[in-house]
Amino acid sequence: MDPFSDFPTTLTSPAREAMNVTPDDAEDLGYLPRAIYVGVGGDLSVRMPSGQTVLFQGVAPGTVLPLRAAGINATGTTAGGIVALW
Repeated sequence: MDPFSDFPTTLTSPAREAMNVTPDDAEDLGYLPRAIYVGVGGDLSVRMPSGQTVLFQGVAPGTVLPLRAAGINATGTTAGGIVALW
């Protein structure tokens, strides 16, 4: 039973789906998530939907980044336990 099923899913709503992410320099995530969770701290190299690559340095363990990443690059990423949320 989901008492919230009648409510719309928006960018500020809790995630309904999630998947573990293995960083890859060429492969996109398959879904455009609403956020990225980092379980093991480190650097996170993110490929944005525009194709721009951004390096988030020193991301703390347990951080949820509210960004819509197209992919997570292996090159430059030292963080682990990465989960895409949508």
